[in-house]
Amino acid sequence: MLATFINIFKVPELRNKIAFTIGMLCAYRIGFGVPVPGIDQLAMRGGMSGDGSGGVGDLMQYFQIFTGGNLRQSTIFGLGIMPYISASIIFQLLVTVVPAFEKLSQEGDSGRKKIQEYTRYATVGLCVVQAMFWMKYLASQGFLFNQFEGAWLGMTFMYMIMSLLMLTTGTVFLMWLGEQIDEYGIGNGISLIITAGILVQMPSAVIYIWENISWKATAEAGKLDVPAVILLVVMFVAVVAGAILIQQAQRRIPIQQAKQTRGRRVYGGQRHYLPLRVNHGGVMPIIFASSMMIFPGIIFGMIANSWPNSFWFFLREAFGSGQYVYIVTEILAIYFFAYFWTTVQFRPKEMANNLRDYGSFIPGLRPGKRTADYLERVMGRITYVGAGFLALIAIIPTLIAQFMSIPFGVSAFLGGTGLLIIVSVTLDLVQRIEASLIMRNYKGFLGGDSPIKGGRA
Repeated sequence: MLATFINIFKVPELRNKIAFTIGMLCAYRIGFGVPVPGIDQLAMRGGMSGDGSGGVGDLMQYFQIFTGGNLRQSTIFGLGIMPYISASIIFQLLVTVVPAFEKLSQEGDSGRKKIQEYTRYATVGLCVVQAMFWMKYLASQGFLFNQFEGAWLGMTFMYMIMSLLMLTTGTVFLMWLGEQIDEYGIGNGISLIITAGILVQMPSAVIYIWENISWKATAEAGKLDVPAVILLVVMFVAVVAGAILIQQAQRRIPIQQAKQTRGRRVYGGQRHYLPLRVNHGGVMPIIFASSMMIFPGIIFGMIANSWPNSFWFFLREAFGSGQYVYIVTEILAIYFFAYFWTTVQFRPKEMANNLRDYGSFIPGLRPGKRTADYLERVMGRITYVGAGFLALIAIIPTLIAQFMSIPFGVSAFLGGTGLLIIVSVTLDLVQRIEASLIMRNYKGFLGGDSPIKGGRA
């Protein structure tokens, strides 16, 4: 492993890319500490110190985990990269349902650049809307200094314009940082920014566990005994290993290339494999399901406060984080979004047509509709397994936080969206570095001559 790291810095191009990437991430973390003027940061931290146990607390936790932003601390990067992610998801869906965007995506590099341009414009619009709602919320909670309070949305007009410009500019700058990393650095820039925002929370989780260990034979109230800490460590290693396995797992469909005779020579006839990922949706099903599960608790809580009734109180409690109804609904939502996202992204008919055009076929199946139906049936089966794993990963932090009485911010590193993002981005980064080393005849992280391969499901 040490020799591999030394080899990385022997390649000037790879060394410069890594240094540039680290520099961009450092700029992101420095800007993360620049506050928006006019906000009482101390009052805001004291008034928004919830632990993610429900409603707005859950919203804060999930936003911080998978966007790289932090709504508990209003800085210029407070919105994180969430508006850009939302805009990207919107246009990915539009490409599949709007013929004009689908045609544009098929135009090659020029079409993708045009869609990327539309995504940037949509990001700015989403930034303005989200920043307006956020500043309105801060004004309603009394977190602004007196001189900036006003009658228009709780703020003076000039202060509102200034705050919207700062929050929007911060997100646009993060988007620019991600694109610079894509072009001049190594790895996916947006994913690395999100991962950096998640990893900076890990030291505080480790410190919390260390400070709350009870070294006595009988654990003190509110503290963890040594066996419980060992169990947490073992579970963390097991979940990370499982996440790596499921992210790399593939179902390989045998593909036979048709033989072609030209003169006295026979071409083709080779046997290949078509890899289908078990977890084709990645982290998107968890993100959609987790985001959706925030709102029932908030909505039923508002209704219960306005019209007190035992039925609304029951629904408010049932959809609280860690409750049985909440967990079952979240699992069903993950399955739904896993199949939905796979349906949006996976196109068996187009894949079958491409195989036919290249003179390849699946043994025992006719090219065309039979092949498309077979691919769709196989993907449906393996998506069921992938969605089950995602559901297990999603509920682990909630169960650990509830049964071991530790904060959700600590248990989040034992599963959920944050862990999957870290694993996915780390694997992608290792694969890119591995490919660069092997291309220059250096051994990679695995000590072999080939990049990381996906496992079989």
